Amino acid sequence: MINKKQARLRRARATRARIALARVERLTVFRSNLHIYAQVISADGKRVLVTASTLEPEVRAQLAGSKGKGGNIAAAKIVGTRVAQKARAAGIERVAFDRAGYKYHGRVKALAEAAREAGLKF
Repeated sequence: MINKKQARLRRARATRARIALARVERLTVFRSNLHIYAQVISADGKRVLVTASTLEPEVRAQLAGSKGKGGNIAAAKIVGTRVAQKARAAGIERVAFDRAGYKYHGRVKALAEAAREAGLKF
C-alpha cells in the first residue's frame, strides 16, 4: 500500500528525470500545511544555489499583519518573488520548474507565477 507521500514522490520522479536530461537549474517546491519552501538546485543536482521560504524573518515580517502564517497563496506569492530575486542576483535567469509531484494549483501555481513575474524564465 502506497501512502500519500510515496505517491507524490513517485509522480515527481519522471519530472526530475526529464529536468536532469535538460541540464538546467531547477526550481523545486515543497509545501507543508504551515509553510512553503522553494529552492533553486544546480544542474548537476548536487548544490542548492538559492533558497526562500516562509520561515525567513523578512517574509515573516511581511506576513505579520495577514491572516495565517505561511500556508496560504499570499505567502506563496511572496516566496516566489523572493526566490526569483535571489536567483537573478546569483546570475540565474533560466530554470525548470519542479512541482515535486504536487498539482499545479493553489499555492504551487501562485509561487510559480510570482517567480515568472519577478523575471525568472521557465
